[in-house]
Amino acid sequence: MTRTPAPPYVQGHGLLAGRTAVITAAAGAGIGGATARRFLEEGARVLVSDAHTRRLKETETALAAEFGADAVASQPCDVTDEAQVQALYDTAVRLHGRLDITVNNAGLGGTAELADMTDEQWNRVLDVTLGGTFRCTRAALRHFRETATGGGVVVNNASVVGWRAQAGQAHYAAAKAGVMALTRCAAVEAAAYGVRVNAVSPSLAMHPHLAKVTTTELLDELTAREAFGRHAEPWEIANVIVFLAGDYSSYMTGETVSVSSQHP
Repeated sequence: MTRTPAPPYVQGHGLLAGRTAVITAAAGAGIGGATARRFLEEGARVLVSDAHTRRLKETETALAAEFGADAVASQPCDVTDEAQVQALYDTAVRLHGRLDITVNNAGLGGTAELADMTDEQWNRVLDVTLGGTFRCTRAALRHFRETATGGGVVVNNASVVGWRAQAGQAHYAAAKAGVMALTRCAAVEAAAYGVRVNAVSPSLAMHPHLAKVTTTELLDELTAREAFGRHAEPWEIANVIVFLAGDYSSYMTGETVSVSSQHP
């Protein structure tokens, strides 16, 4: 299969100017970190969050040095802890006086055959990936519902595994399929107060930490499945999140947008 090179990096155009966003699992080189950078390049102010406090502080420091301390802040958050989730959104409003966008990127993978999977493995993946998205979406919707001006955007991170089968991924696939269903239901409810809820569904967005939690063989297999013959760059997924968060998608809600050729 021919490998198509990645396109040039897209520069910012002020698409999110004046907006405030909360982004979970944003410490590091993956989709969350790329989204934080793209949002800042598009003029947003961001509150980045992650359960890894050291990497989170390093991310905040690096982004603040580049975009200014007024544009970026951080707060640790374990999305399985309701008190921490609520504190995260309270901080966003306290710092900036408003909340416009929430990007629910936190998720947990792992590989285990279903016959050998423990309850602990199942519950942990579901609690972080689906439960965390639920808690963060709920916190954001409560704020949006109570805001006099209305409006607001939620973007969830799903996965093509929520559509198709993959051995060893029953817990992760179930969680991501749940994220898609949660997105649709939340969108219907939130439309009454002008809020949009959508999701992105990537396949393989390569970053250094990914190689630590899976095998080279699987990464090669997933890469070979893609029409472009390469993995996505995290910023390519972030670009679609920018689109869903901005005004160009004003009539889209309840959608899961595949950022991969692997949609069944």
